[in-house]
Amino acid sequence: MATPGVLTPEVISEFRQKFYADTRNVQAQNACVKNDPLEICVSRKHLEETNHVFQHKVAEVKPMTNQKNSGRCWLFAALNVMRIKFMKQYNLEEFEFSQAYLFFWDKIERSNFFLHNIVSIAKRGEKIEDRLASFLLFDPMPDGGQWDMLINLINRYGVVPKSSFPESWTSESTSRMNSLLNSKLREFSRVLKTLVDSGASDEDLESKITEQMSVVFRIVGICLGVPLETITWEYYDKSKVYNCIGPVTPADFYKKYIKPYFNVDDKVCLVTDPRPSNPFGHLYQVECLGNFVGGRRTLYNNQPPELLMSLAANSIKTGEAVWFGCEVAKRFASKSGIIDIKAHDIAAVFGVDIQLGLTKADRLIYGESAMTHAMVFTGVSTDAEGKVKKLRVENSWGEERGDKGYQVLSADWFNEFVFEVVVDKKFVPADVMAVFDQEPVLLPAWDPMGCLARS
Repeated sequence: MATPGVLTPEVISEFRQKFYADTRNVQAQNACVKNDPLEICVSRKHLEETNHVFQHKVAEVKPMTNQKNSGRCWLFAALNVMRIKFMKQYNLEEFEFSQAYLFFWDKIERSNFFLHNIVSIAKRGEKIEDRLASFLLFDPMPDGGQWDMLINLINRYGVVPKSSFPESWTSESTSRMNSLLNSKLREFSRVLKTLVDSGASDEDLESKITEQMSVVFRIVGICLGVPLETITWEYYDKSKVYNCIGPVTPADFYKKYIKPYFNVDDKVCLVTDPRPSNPFGHLYQVECLGNFVGGRRTLYNNQPPELLMSLAANSIKTGEAVWFGCEVAKRFASKSGIIDIKAHDIAAVFGVDIQLGLTKADRLIYGESAMTHAMVFTGVSTDAEGKVKKLRVENSWGEERGDKGYQVLSADWFNEFVFEVVVDKKFVPADVMAVFDQEPVLLPAWDPMGCLARS
């Protein structure tokens, strides 16, 4: 008697016969020999119906940024939003803030945060083999992050122009440094767990972490460089007039020259998580997610997607760009710069639809969807009733894709794959702002709403 569920030679033979009986499968197979399977699914009809023209746009600036082989999208998107009003104020032709500068301090602070989490877990008596510790140890030092984590960085360390802390090989290709840090942090975790188990005092534990952090600082400093305590920024404005600011600390550079035009504390992050377990109108927090010991908590104010889209549109119409988090891998015709659920006709190629077989809630529950990328909304178009039709997106992947690096994103795609936006609190209704006063519901460390910070 055959074992149930075994793929016998007879079953495989039937699969093979069905495959070759349909000539469309053969045509699609031939096309995939030399082409990306998703590229051959791109809908020509939808390309013809889509353009990069918008009714409302913020003052877009140059250059188009490129995060290269790193997961720093959250930093690039935030600094791209910040630079718009800054460049207008100082009459600049082109400008970038240093993404590598904030990246340096995030690696330092997040390592310290991680080591203290390990101590906290050990003090609770949890085993390293338990799910929480195992999850944290799987990838101790990812590149990604969330808006509240960015506020921690900027309020403590400020920002600097890119010329004051330029890119390095490692900042543009982070996997090597991350691998070194992960190895050392796992080693340090064992040391700390042993100390806790032996009854070490808090003072001894803090002394050991300080000693360990000096090693982390050395590794990161070698790979990225070590930021100077003060900077002097020399530049030409659009009129080719020479200007000089400094010497000034990076923190004071932010407070004096940027904060009056873009105050990160005035911006709030709203998410949309439709899972039945997480009703709208409530505040959430992911366990062990953050980057600063004693810093600002990473909080999720859960609201319907329609509200997030409306607030994003209102912000753009008043000239303010919008940071947002999404899942970028689904229905993104990258070369054409089209982010739309109709961008690919997958059923025409594979004979079955893929990626949209579950609801947004079920995609989160079944591991099919999560926040993986942050970008910036810079434009919006609406219909006669004022309903959003499409949004313009500034990415951080260089100029080669889309409209010189810009994408067009449909309202339908927003509803399916956008999970959070950051807008000025002046746009947010009072009842929504009041949600931030709630005590947050704690989600597990591995919850998909924390994925952007682990990318």
